[in-house]
Amino acid sequence: MFYGKLPIVFLAEMVSSKGDSTNGRLAAYILEHLDEVKEDSIRDLSAKTYVSISSISRFCREMGLQDFTELKELIATTSLNFEICSRAKEPERQKLDYVDAVQDSLERVRSSLDMEQLCQLARDIRRYDKVSIFGVLKAEGVAMNLQSDLMMLGKSTTTKLRFAQQVEFLNSAGEDDLIIIFSFTGIYFDYGLPRGERREKGKRPRIYFITSDPRAGENGLFHQVIWFDSRQDQASHPYQLQLVGSLIAQSYAHLLEEEKERAEEVH
Repeated sequence: MFYGKLPIVFLAEMVSSKGDSTNGRLAAYILEHLDEVKEDSIRDLSAKTYVSISSISRFCREMGLQDFTELKELIATTSLNFEICSRAKEPERQKLDYVDAVQDSLERVRSSLDMEQLCQLARDIRRYDKVSIFGVLKAEGVAMNLQSDLMMLGKSTTTKLRFAQQVEFLNSAGEDDLIIIFSFTGIYFDYGLPRGERREKGKRPRIYFITSDPRAGENGLFHQVIWFDSRQDQASHPYQLQLVGSLIAQSYAHLLEEEKERAEEVH
């Protein structure tokens, strides 16, 4: 199950922008009329959306694209899809099939996840002052949930809804930053960030990459890949990521409890 760059970037814009914003309206129109827009020129799109040509060009740049030509190329290769978990005709059977698939996905996490990696991440979250948590679409929802859980535990963290803002942050982050990235299929960096080492090793942020992609460890950008087994289907996403995110919060809470107990023993 993969989402293309266009729905990733445009849906994030729709969620984070004001309802009457030009960028939000353009993103919504393009996604709703995807097949039609494939044949449109920039003048056609301007006339249909009542948005000036210059505003459309600015929209393209703010979405991380060079120009309208690149947007058209992206639209031409984009299709929207949704996976149906059960082919049963009866609603009750559909429910059971879906719940069974979700339960299986959670069991896969339980049997494959290395909790020592999560404990180490919890220690780093405690150690770093600057902690950021990112994801796209459903994975960003998991990032926000973890942000909320950590805030309840007294740890302030940062996240960004817009993918362009995440890219900007990652490109400027340094060795004082701890960054947690949730990416179900592991293709987060395929949406517009380079793979591999971009700067001197000592200057890079500490990045934990949480994914079901078994090849993610090949990316030299990551300090640690936290992997879990998955069918990589719609029924598994975002439940598997959410389970990992919740376990991170639990690990952090246990770390705080241990620190408190040690402090009490000293006194």
